[in-house]
Amino acid sequence: MANCESCQEYQRIEDFEEDSPPGEEDLLVHVPEGLKDSWHHIKNLDNFFTRIYHFHQKNGFACMMVSEFFELVQFLFVVTFTTFLFNCVDYDVLFANRAVNHTGSSQNPLERNKVTLPDAILPSEQCTQRIQKNSWIIFLLIMAAIFWLYRLIKVFCNVLSYWEIRQFYIKALKIPMDELCNFTWQEVQGRLISLQREQQMCIHKKELTELDIYHRILRFKNYMVAMVNKSLLPVQLQLPLLGDVVFLTQGLKYNFELILFWGPGSLFQNKWNLHPKYKRAGNRLELAQQLSRVILLMGVANLLLCPFILVWQVLYAFFSYTEVIRREPGSLGARRWSLYGRLYLRHFNELDHELHGRLGRGYKAVSKYMNSFTSPLLAVLAKNVAFFSGSLLAVLIALTVYDEDVLTVQHILTAITVLGVVITVTRSFIPDEHMVWCPEQLLQCVLAHIHYMPDHWKGNANKSETRDQMAQLFQYKAVFILEELLSPIITPFILIFLLRNKSLEIIDFFRNFTVEVVGVGDICSFAQMDIRRHGNPQWMSEGQTEASMYQQAENGKTELSLMHFTIKNPQWQPPQDSSVFISHLKEKVQQDAAAGPSTQLLLSEAPLCTSLLSNESGTGPDNLLASVLAHPMLTASGLQGHNGRFMPTCSAASAAASVLASLSGSLVAGRPRPHNLPPSNRPESSMYSSERAIAESMCASDMRLRCGPRSALRSELASAEMSLHAIYMHEVHQQGSHPQHPSGSWPALVPMREFSGTTAALRSRPFMGGAPATTLLHLGGWTEEEEEEEEVQVSSRTTSCPDMRSNR
Repeated sequence: MANCESCQEYQRIEDFEEDSPPGEEDLLVHVPEGLKDSWHHIKNLDNFFTRIYHFHQKNGFACMMVSEFFELVQFLFVVTFTTFLFNCVDYDVLFANRAVNHTGSSQNPLERNKVTLPDAILPSEQCTQRIQKNSWIIFLLIMAAIFWLYRLIKVFCNVLSYWEIRQFYIKALKIPMDELCNFTWQEVQGRLISLQREQQMCIHKKELTELDIYHRILRFKNYMVAMVNKSLLPVQLQLPLLGDVVFLTQGLKYNFELILFWGPGSLFQNKWNLHPKYKRAGNRLELAQQLSRVILLMGVANLLLCPFILVWQVLYAFFSYTEVIRREPGSLGARRWSLYGRLYLRHFNELDHELHGRLGRGYKAVSKYMNSFTSPLLAVLAKNVAFFSGSLLAVLIALTVYDEDVLTVQHILTAITVLGVVITVTRSFIPDEHMVWCPEQLLQCVLAHIHYMPDHWKGNANKSETRDQMAQLFQYKAVFILEELLSPIITPFILIFLLRNKSLEIIDFFRNFTVEVVGVGDICSFAQMDIRRHGNPQWMSEGQTEASMYQQAENGKTELSLMHFTIKNPQWQPPQDSSVFISHLKEKVQQDAAAGPSTQLLLSEAPLCTSLLSNESGTGPDNLLASVLAHPMLTASGLQGHNGRFMPTCSAASAAASVLASLSGSLVAGRPRPHNLPPSNRPESSMYSSERAIAESMCASDMRLRCGPRSALRSELASAEMSLHAIYMHEVHQQGSHPQHPSGSWPALVPMREFSGTTAALRSRPFMGGAPATTLLHLGGWTEEEEEEEEVQVSSRTTSCPDMRSNR
């Protein structure tokens, strides 16, 4: 253990001048030298690149500032309106429990008994007296005022900061604000890299790479993804009756980041460097005790703030969702990607917009898979409840049509509303009578977009255990709301009783998996996507990795992340080990493609495959992916192919390899080859051919291709190719000697400990990950992350499939 420091795999770099001297972390220095608008040595490049990214994603200065302004107004409205409702309304008058005397002689006698809204509102003097007499109301108002003033100051600072970013876009990047929406992030990133060569924004490196920029934007998020991948975060709870439950809320995640990354007593001394004491193994026990005390204090703080946060959560939920539920009761039955699912499914070095786009593409497929599971008993009960509720509702509606005075009967509107909600909810449990159950094919389609799934899901797509575990990644909106409401209560106990027990493992994790990079600072070593240090031999990196089981990323995270980053950033030059892996993968693809169907045959069947998968978009990239997903199903069913030919039997791996090989074989231009590799091992120019070559090949078989802007087409093609790689790599992994876990069980947790060359750790659980925690609350409450929220019905055009089962 003592010698672990000396034999550490990541050789640390000598201390160098910090990008941001103490006290100047938040400054953006604009130094005119020679040129009028030159930018030199920008302090704190983490903040700088992050703000450039957010500026682009949030559509510029005007949209960002208007959004921040309305956040302030929204908070002020919630506090003021809630205070008014509690102290300035006479509910006895409003509910007609007390008569109101109208003294106007000119009034109609029939109108003297009618209660108006002004009658139920107390005079301002009486309202003020009621507020002054309630000390709790005064205390809460003072707390709210302090928080609002803090947010106001922060908004003012953001205005100054993002005005500088606006000037940088206009003067340095030459991107006018009215054209910002027409630029992709890759184009903005390319201009940043070019500007670095001219003006040396980062003084420690002459050349900036795409990976350097990603590391600075995603430094802490990569750590979070790695901790979930290594099952370090305590988010799995064992609850009576409910069993295994994954609990990770925005408040819990916020607390976790506060404890580890940027709060008082965190492990990082600034935003880019881990504190030196955490890099040494000698005092790991003392540091673990210190971290345990910090977690305890944070847990106690959460416990004390629990009533205030809980009140805010309830108020925010009430104002946000009550009207939506009344208008669309079925919206609670819609699904969304859970916060845990976003961390579990996220690649290393995957930006937010890339993740949202990928999960958005998989939304329909996952919805179809989840909706394909129905309970016959529940369906029978739902049909009968819907019948009785509908009968009562029909009578009430008929009565109101006949005589509108029926609406004045007490609680009649409430009854109509409740019956409507009951009918909507029960209908969601009644399956589509035209639905054909094809879970394995649907799950394969899901994998094409989400890229990750536990090994034991393969072949068990029809099991309820698989469905329940998928539900932890893809949860009901009602479950999301309930978890956020319970978060202030549960978070303190997770911090105090679960996270504290992992203090030593957390200390060891940050020491063992932190590496220092010149010009970037300390980053998670997994984020380097180094096949030699973190590759998994069961994911096509056998013979290329030296990692122990403790050092390996689980579920092929290193290999898939490398492929994703390479495809999304075709100009990036991977290190030698990564280039060798890519070359090896492409050679394997070429070999498997020889045994698979021809690309022409796959593309000729693309429209039929698209129809089988109920893909309504039918674009070229969609058809390319659909042909690979559905071709094994067509061959197994014995259906005739194009022009009456019978298609040869093949697997999804062979079909994917055929298409990938054709893409690699049609390369025309790309990145230069690394000079440090022998000719036989040099990777080809690009992970995918020019978008023009692919578009032409697909347009030949699909005239419905909507040829949009080149950047949009390139993005769609890159996503389709990554989906093909995910299918292929999972199929090859399954075909190997990797043992499957028993259905419905998770692998054992692997403890976070020292690197050891003589002991092998048990493989960590590939699915269950960890979590963070809840203290201060962001203004605006727990708004949902941007994603596609539409509920999708299983298409009636879906035909039979080989793995259809009559009994589930």
